[in-house]
Amino acid sequence: MRPLLTRLLTYTHIAMASSVPSSSPSRRLARLTGHLNCSSSSSSSSGELTSVGATTTAAEAVSARPRPAASKIHAAVLVCLFEDPQGGPRVLLTKRASSLSSHSVLGKLPGEVSLPGGKVEEGDADAKATALREAKEEIGLDPALVSVVTVLEPFLSKNGLNVVPVIGMISDKDLFKAVLNKAEVEDIFDAPLEMFLKDDHRRTKEMNWMGVDIPVQFFDYEADGKKFVIWGLTAHILTRAAAVIFQRQPSFVELPRPRYSSAPISGTTEPKP
Repeated sequence: MRPLLTRLLTYTHIAMASSVPSSSPSRRLARLTGHLNCSSSSSSSSGELTSVGATTTAAEAVSARPRPAASKIHAAVLVCLFEDPQGGPRVLLTKRASSLSSHSVLGKLPGEVSLPGGKVEEGDADAKATALREAKEEIGLDPALVSVVTVLEPFLSKNGLNVVPVIGMISDKDLFKAVLNKAEVEDIFDAPLEMFLKDDHRRTKEMNWMGVDIPVQFFDYEADGKKFVIWGLTAHILTRAAAVIFQRQPSFVELPRPRYSSAPISGTTEPKP
């Protein structure tokens, strides 16, 4: 029987980014990538960003507004998945160095959990290039090991910047030997992707976002005797990624996303949920 991650994504009609990095995926991933390329016609052209798992009332609480500053992409993160034969898809996560500046592009504080990623730099061809470059710099992940599956629509960080999630897969986790950039990353771990759709180990805190009080999800997780809290932008992105991959909504009311009237940012082709 094929691994769960492959079976899930094979029947997931999500849009594929216009180009695929020159990695060397297994035949299984090659078939997957080809299938997603064929389904690109399902992508939305309206540019409307909608909430994920939020009730209609919660989604409409954030009113329509123009997209900031010419729809510029400011940063990208890598949602890097691999298959656990015993437990399904897992995602790589990092804990930011305690000595790192609190004024990051992604709005993360020192010691917080985040996805590998960072700001767009001159020379980055697109969001995929940014996410892969940052992952290499932060945790030593060779871009050649990653097969990019799709690029989601951007999320707003708490400081109002556009952050684009790039979903990629590692066909063989054993080939990845983490080399942490200690100036930026204190620790690396992985967690089951499906946990971000469940109530287990989840708590909610009301916080003000863009002038609206909304429920923000916090996920408590323990790995190798260490306790981690995954919340805010990182948790929101992972819930969206899990909803796309597992093709179901979370079992809780998710943080709503704003509805924009302008066209989508170039290089992102996610269909409406």
